[in-house]
Amino acid sequence: MHVHQGRTDVFSTTDGLSGDDVYALLEDPEGSIWVDTTNGLDRFRDFSVVTLTPKQGLSNASVDSVLADSDGVVWLGSQGGFGRWNHGRFETYHIGNGARPLLPESLFQDDRGRIWISTFAGVGYIEKDRFLPIHGIPGGNILSMSEDTAGNLWIVNEQFGLFHLSSEGNIGKITWAELGHKDQASVLAADRGQGGLWIGFFEGGISYFADGHIRKSYTAADRLGAGRVSDFYFDDDGVLWISTEGGLSRLKNNRVATLTSESGLPCDSVHWAIEDDDHSMWLYTACGLVRIARSELEAWSTAADEHADGARRIQVTVFDSSDGVRSLVSPGHYHPQVAKTPDGKLWFLPWDGVSMIDPRHLGINKLPPAVHIEQVVADGKTYDPANGLQLPPHVRDLVIDYTALSLAAPEKIHFRYKLEGQDPDWREVVNDRKVQYSNLAPRHYTFRVMACNNSGVWNETGAALEFSVLPVFYQTNGFRVLCVFGFLALLWGIYQLRVQQMQRQFNIALDARVNERTRIARELHDTLLQNFHGLMFQFQAARNLMRRRPDEAIQFLDDAIGETKKALAESREAIQELRSEPIAKGNLAELLMLTSRELADSDPNERPPAFDLIEEGERQALSSTVSNEVCRIALELMRNAYQHAQAQRIEAEIRYGDPGFRLRIRDDGRGIDPKVLKEGGRLGHWGLRGVRERADRIGAHLDVWSEPGNGTEVQLLVPASVAYESFGDGYRAKLLRKVKHHA
Repeated sequence: MHVHQGRTDVFSTTDGLSGDDVYALLEDPEGSIWVDTTNGLDRFRDFSVVTLTPKQGLSNASVDSVLADSDGVVWLGSQGGFGRWNHGRFETYHIGNGARPLLPESLFQDDRGRIWISTFAGVGYIEKDRFLPIHGIPGGNILSMSEDTAGNLWIVNEQFGLFHLSSEGNIGKITWAELGHKDQASVLAADRGQGGLWIGFFEGGISYFADGHIRKSYTAADRLGAGRVSDFYFDDDGVLWISTEGGLSRLKNNRVATLTSESGLPCDSVHWAIEDDDHSMWLYTACGLVRIARSELEAWSTAADEHADGARRIQVTVFDSSDGVRSLVSPGHYHPQVAKTPDGKLWFLPWDGVSMIDPRHLGINKLPPAVHIEQVVADGKTYDPANGLQLPPHVRDLVIDYTALSLAAPEKIHFRYKLEGQDPDWREVVNDRKVQYSNLAPRHYTFRVMACNNSGVWNETGAALEFSVLPVFYQTNGFRVLCVFGFLALLWGIYQLRVQQMQRQFNIALDARVNERTRIARELHDTLLQNFHGLMFQFQAARNLMRRRPDEAIQFLDDAIGETKKALAESREAIQELRSEPIAKGNLAELLMLTSRELADSDPNERPPAFDLIEEGERQALSSTVSNEVCRIALELMRNAYQHAQAQRIEAEIRYGDPGFRLRIRDDGRGIDPKVLKEGGRLGHWGLRGVRERADRIGAHLDVWSEPGNGTEVQLLVPASVAYESFGDGYRAKLLRKVKHHA
């Protein structure tokens, strides 16, 4: 039993108590009363919303309309009859005559204070506790009534149309077709500012009716909420609010803006809207009772005035079943569905009775919930949440379980958590008591969690857990330092290798320069110096014969002059080889043809050897280094064949392709002495040695075959990776170094 303000309420199993035998009572810190019975544990707690049912004296749970008059009396139209809640008691009125009382539908209070009641039989009003019917207005489903500034009463009859009753008692009728609609109206509201009437329709849209005509209309195309219009409300500023299935619409200065779930509402379907004494807006929606603070509504209205779509999310407070709200999926047909009494309380209709909320006394739970971290699960293994916890390396899945102790409405607890070292900011969740992390890096972490109760009171201190994930050896600082030193050592090694490479390249270039000078020295020694040495003997012989045999002396001088011209020609040729570059890359065939003509023209024999050139494969460009050395090798071999082989026929063969570039020069001359071939050249002569040195320089393979009396054949093979320019300088240089290393 509950004794309160002189009243005693008795609760038993018929009221939902688990058992009639009670053994213990307990009040928890949040004000809930816990009852221990033979069959279970029950809890009593204060709700923000109170619902009155037949247990509190209501004649019937099915209430169709509610009206608060100027005296604070709440009038109710239900399936059990017409009644009122007057200072804590229900009183029932029977309207109509005979044994069958009339069941009320819609209610309305006019400017004279009369309470108008619609029934299935017609319309009437209460005066001096008597029901006085109005004849001439048919009954049926009368959904809404309103009074304009001229004192005319307007009535929505679902079947027959829009009726109006003038102050003189005249009755008029307008059909829905005359209003330009195929469907019927669902709600009316008189515009006290303009003097007209606003009409909302079942299938959507609203119209302004004045002086017997529709003056303007708004639909979903004008940003009005889509679907059925269920209610109108004028706020203190004269702004019209329209409750629809598609949201709460605001009409101001002929512009419509609509609040929807995208704007912050919990759902779109709004049954009615009303302001409390603090100008906060209350909405009854399909998913609960919603309160929008005045500041939020003004901010959204400002955005709606500046932007056509009013695109701004609002913060709302939702009261649901945990606060005593009965959710209503669809609104009632009769009006009004909500009323405000002079003391500021809001009365509205759920599906079973009449509900009431006092916006100034919402029963706030002021106790912040205690927050606890329950356990840590790492890769399926459970750990106690003690500060300084060290988790093993390579943790892939980490789950932290936490909770907050609030028994008033645990399903409405909000949490904020943050893993310092991982989460950049706080995360907020509702009624979610675990968080999972994957592949955490080895370091120290601090997990913090806060919670708030059903009234939004936060425990800012919350709970914290410090833990660390141990690293494997390659994740330690020592290993990182070792890697840094190893990397630096690698860079030093690469630097030293590069220095050695540059030194080798410098030595190769220097060797090439020295070899070139050596070759020139050989040429001068083999040609020019020997010729001059021979001239010295001839000049000396001419001098000795000048007195005794002048004719022979002159002959010696003529021969010396001829030899001098020849020596000069050879000297000029040697200097030209020193200064000039080979013919363009890849044009070796032209170079050989030109060389053969020059050597044939300078041959003292009357019949120079015949020369044939064979070129096979698709011509490819040779690299600069290979082209230079190949040209010089070819010139040297051609010169030797013309000057020393005494051949009748000389043949040169050039072949491009795989496995590389091939040059073959052969003659049918006298051949090379086997001893000279074995020693690599004749003493004091540098031709064959120079050819081998050039071949080694470019990593080429040189074969020399010769047989006395049967001619000589020299073959040069340069690998494709070294010879052709298309292989790229870097790759070619790498292979060239490898070839030279093996050589």
